[in-house]
Amino acid sequence: MKRKWNGNVIALFFVIIYFLTGCQKKDAVEIETEIERSGEGIRESAEISAPGTYEADEYETDEYETDAVHTDTSETDTAHADTFDTDTPGTSSDGECLVSAAADSFYYTALTDDIKARITGKSYPDTEEPLQISYEDLAYVHVLHYDFEGQVQEGELICNQSIAQDLAEIFYELYENQYPIEQIRLIDEYDADDEASMADNNTSCFNYRTVPGRTKLSNHSYGCAIDINPLYNPYVRTSGGKELISPDNAVPYADRSAEFPYKIDRNDLCYRIFIEHGFSWGGAWNSSKDYQHFEKVE
Repeated sequence: MKRKWNGNVIALFFVIIYFLTGCQKKDAVEIETEIERSGEGIRESAEISAPGTYEADEYETDEYETDAVHTDTSETDTAHADTFDTDTPGTSSDGECLVSAAADSFYYTALTDDIKARITGKSYPDTEEPLQISYEDLAYVHVLHYDFEGQVQEGELICNQSIAQDLAEIFYELYENQYPIEQIRLIDEYDADDEASMADNNTSCFNYRTVPGRTKLSNHSYGCAIDINPLYNPYVRTSGGKELISPDNAVPYADRSAEFPYKIDRNDLCYRIFIEHGFSWGGAWNSSKDYQHFEKVE
């Protein structure tokens, strides 16, 4: 016997189906919303905060020559930072930023007793006379770099705390681009002899000394200047109608219209990166040209 479906039963059946379908859609929307909210929470928790800002000394620059400054560090509070900030993911438990498998080789620290012993009496004078910078104002920077043979080498620098993070980031970017730097050694390995260091094409930073031919302190004395591949990018000035080139063996590279390797000019990657980090270039000076030289004085 055939049964006839009651119209009310059929209507009730479709009402139930409608509500069930609506609930499923609602659940899906709610779940999708929760996923989006969770993703936002993960992104927020993964943000790497920048290290404490170092308050740099106030430098008083001589108007005649930009490579001379004066500062009083006696009342300056020095902040210590030992990592550099990056957008690349990866943070260790102690807060050290890791930007790649080699990133832990790019770091800076306060001067240890061992480092102080290495530089005292050389780049850092061993004297009772008051100096314009203290050990606490300086930082030790460790980097990697590609040499002229394309081999990865370790490098070390001493600089002002205010540019330590800049240098860690700059040399990391140069390393990532396999930019060739012959060697990066503390100038103390040359007994703080700037001429000997340049002649050996050594890249260096801190050295408590005066500007060549003058009595004023160089920005290298404050750890705020760095010389890159100095043999191929010499210091050139004219005195008494005679061109003076330093180092002495850099004469073939004083002509900047000539083409040769490792030349720093405005098209060079090294130049562009330093400028992006707020450094000025000695190759743009008027009274002299220092093609190896980058400095950042605030």
